[in-house]
Amino acid sequence: MIDGLRTAGGRAWFVGGCVRDSLLDPELDDAMLDIDIATDLLPPQTVAAVAGAGLKAIPTGIAHGTVTVVALGRRFEVTTLRQDVATDGRHARVAFGTTIEADAARRDFTINALYALPDGAVLDPLGGLPDLAARTVRFIGDPDRRILEDHLRILRFFRFYARFGQGSPDRDGFAACVRHRDRLRNLSAERISAELFKLLAAPRAVLSLLAMQSGQILEVLDLGPADPARLEELLELRLPVDPVLHLAALLRQDEPKPGAGERVAARLKLSAAERGRLEALLGQPFPPIDEAPSARHRRWYREGIHAWRDRFILAAARGHLAGDEVRARLAEAAHWTRPDFPLRGGDVLAQGVSPGPDVRRRLRMVEEWWLEQDMAPDRAACLNRLQTLPPPLTNHP
Repeated sequence: MIDGLRTAGGRAWFVGGCVRDSLLDPELDDAMLDIDIATDLLPPQTVAAVAGAGLKAIPTGIAHGTVTVVALGRRFEVTTLRQDVATDGRHARVAFGTTIEADAARRDFTINALYALPDGAVLDPLGGLPDLAARTVRFIGDPDRRILEDHLRILRFFRFYARFGQGSPDRDGFAACVRHRDRLRNLSAERISAELFKLLAAPRAVLSLLAMQSGQILEVLDLGPADPARLEELLELRLPVDPVLHLAALLRQDEPKPGAGERVAARLKLSAAERGRLEALLGQPFPPIDEAPSARHRRWYREGIHAWRDRFILAAARGHLAGDEVRARLAEAAHWTRPDFPLRGGDVLAQGVSPGPDVRRRLRMVEEWWLEQDMAPDRAACLNRLQTLPPPLTNHP
């Protein structure tokens, strides 16, 4: 692909996150990187160059200079060097350019304005390398101007700090985010939730959220009472990253509040699956963390593994259960198979009970007995138990 751009008379650079992440971890597999490429070719020239190289070009954002190229079974974004002509806090009108200096000046943070030649030489037009070495997330130029260009950069500042930062947040950048925090109200729920979930998955999420809390930025997001210490308790268990679970830990109060999850889910426009999980996590009581195995298995049978799993993890974090014990309990749940109750409605009808509520009632009575016996009795034992029940409430010939 790079050769195709060069053959067409253009120049090409790797840019942004792929350069940053490769410098932070030289052993990082390329497959783990989102590889973006900058070029001085105009979009139609890029499309022609890609087609000439026998590759597929998709004009995904051609008005802003971006062409998606499919190569080696992957998608790469190739974007013409550009600069912002006008912005409104959410969208930008761009003009195409020919220098990486102008292209870099329109980006958000210095650590995202790094370029690399195909031979690996790194170009740093705005001082991103020293900031990367110091793990400092710093706005390019005037922080206020950068935020006014795109209000989402407030959340991106805290998200990148949560992922890459060390020490305290950059003072000037933090102050600018606080000054402009109310502009977050102008952003769509989808943009906010996408950034928030990425932040919640980052290594230093708690410190970043504490900074946001001190600047009343969490308050502007209108998620309800938040306690980053609750999230820290969860992270100490060292379980796989789960942004919905992390959000619930951040927002979960001492007592479940029915409707709390629904409100937050609507605020962030979460998917139906995410909404259901969050409603259960914020609105339903925790299961006991010290249940006997038989009681735990009955709960799994009645509630389902997935509904129990989420609430158990939050309960374990609040109860300071050791991470190894939590992982062992989760592994047990993952390998547990829900047994089938041996009887059906036809077994009750065969005893001469008429169809109706009595059938369901008698099945439930035997099923409860079966559950109390740790779901061990077989079909013959359950039929015998059914025969010992008192006569049905109604039994019409």
